[in-house]
Amino acid sequence: MSYQVLARKWRPKSFETLVGQDHVVRALTNALEQNRLHHAYLFTGTRGVGKTTLARILAKSLNCETGITAKPCGICNACTEIDRGRFVDLIEVDAASNTQVDAMRDLLDNAQYAPTAGRFKVYIIDEVHMLSKSAFNAMLKTLEEPPAHVKFILATTDPQKVPVTVLSRCLQFNLRQMAGTSIIGYLQNILSQENIRYEPAALHLIARAAAGSMRDALSLTDQAIAYGGQTVNESEVRAMLGAIDQSYLFQLLDALLANDGSSLIAQAKSMEARSLSFEAALNDLAQLLHQIAVAQTVPDSVADDLPERNALLDLAQKIQPETLQLYYQIALLGRRDIGLAPDEFAGFTMSLLRMLAFTPNATNLKSEDNTQKSSRKLASISLASEIKSQPVTPQLEKLAAEEIQIEKSADYGAMQTSPLAQAQMTQTVTEHIIENSIQTTNASDNTSHFNGNWRGLVDELKLGLARALAQHCELVSYDEHSISLSVPETQKHLLLPNYQEKLSSAISLYFDKKIKLQFSIGGTGNTPAKQISQEKAHAQAGAESAIEEDRFVQALISDFGASIIPNSIKPI
Repeated sequence: MSYQVLARKWRPKSFETLVGQDHVVRALTNALEQNRLHHAYLFTGTRGVGKTTLARILAKSLNCETGITAKPCGICNACTEIDRGRFVDLIEVDAASNTQVDAMRDLLDNAQYAPTAGRFKVYIIDEVHMLSKSAFNAMLKTLEEPPAHVKFILATTDPQKVPVTVLSRCLQFNLRQMAGTSIIGYLQNILSQENIRYEPAALHLIARAAAGSMRDALSLTDQAIAYGGQTVNESEVRAMLGAIDQSYLFQLLDALLANDGSSLIAQAKSMEARSLSFEAALNDLAQLLHQIAVAQTVPDSVADDLPERNALLDLAQKIQPETLQLYYQIALLGRRDIGLAPDEFAGFTMSLLRMLAFTPNATNLKSEDNTQKSSRKLASISLASEIKSQPVTPQLEKLAAEEIQIEKSADYGAMQTSPLAQAQMTQTVTEHIIENSIQTTNASDNTSHFNGNWRGLVDELKLGLARALAQHCELVSYDEHSISLSVPETQKHLLLPNYQEKLSSAISLYFDKKIKLQFSIGGTGNTPAKQISQEKAHAQAGAESAIEEDRFVQALISDFGASIIPNSIKPI
């Protein structure tokens, strides 16, 4: 007997043996058990996820001689003939080869006849999106109201190309890509039954290369068995797939963490000498960074049989999470832009150098931090000496006493046993006293320096919408606790309670004490807004006068009849 490839030999023949499509299996199983059968089904999904397999299992469930069931017997004439692909009432059509309307009409003309051997006549139309527009139109009526003995099962990898008029007449099921763990488990089961030795790491590589397709995984396994001589080994699978040895990736990350640019370039040249794909290298590097991020967050999720488990956990301890995220983003962008680089080697090395440029240097950061701390201590000591020379106010004495009492209650035990702790506490108290004294000094300076310059005060205040009110106020009088302001009659609409409250709060915060504002309507109108307007008008007039008096402009006017456009003149 001739050899049968794994993808055909191990094609699932029942819903129980189907892998990775539990959501579809559950829906179909319930529909069959409750006899709620639709006349048309549409299975969508990428290649190798089980669309045609599901269609054949559904055809067996509908035509099994034991009755309509979710568990076909697999031994009756209908089940065995469907498995062999020669059941007379199961018509499989490749839409890619029968795109024309004539082929679809011939197919549908035969649909009106009763099934010959089965309970239902089942039409499986694969890659249905390849049908022409006329062919779709020809099948619409039959698809909507088919004879009771006809069931349609459509399959496609591109549902966007299927007309909505067809989609609306079908029950649509989207088949998911296979998870890597599902593919590995299925391959382990098959290889064990085939008595073929394998290494778990090799199956990880095959599952990764299959990219969610079980058929691709089985085809790659067939190829690996042939390549390795009835064994599936990691090294041989890597050589077969042209995959990058994970050790190179770990060495790249170690060089990045060590800020060793020469090692990075040397390893990139070594990869170039082996003719490895740099685009695939960036992809594998991004996958490795993802695994490290997962290991950082959930270490227990790293599989025990993963060959790189120890190395992953070690790197998860070495790399900072923010640095890891940065590397991942650079790897993704480098892979996206590698086609724009002068060549793949340049694109790959530039991505590595970009990672190197943004890798934080722990030694430099530590030295910079120490330098900043030293500078801050020196500044504190200098400022403290200046404050000592000034008279100490009662408020400052009270603040110092409170700070010392707090520090004593918190660190009393440390003071008793460590002179260093006592020195640190003294410095902390000094810093707090300095900060509060600076704030007090600033507040007193603000009060003493206010000389009635309302416009200057408005410029220094942090105001939002209340700035409009402040700029249209004129200072009438002021003293230590209150300020009287007048608002022109034309701007009295700005005297909103909300604006008044915000302006009062800003002034009180500025002087560090409660200042009462009194508003009246009237005054001379000499407000900051009017002053600013007058200054702008004066500057504009000066600019226009300078342009008019310019000799070159006068020459243009006299010689060419030019004219000055006032709106185009802006003061500098």
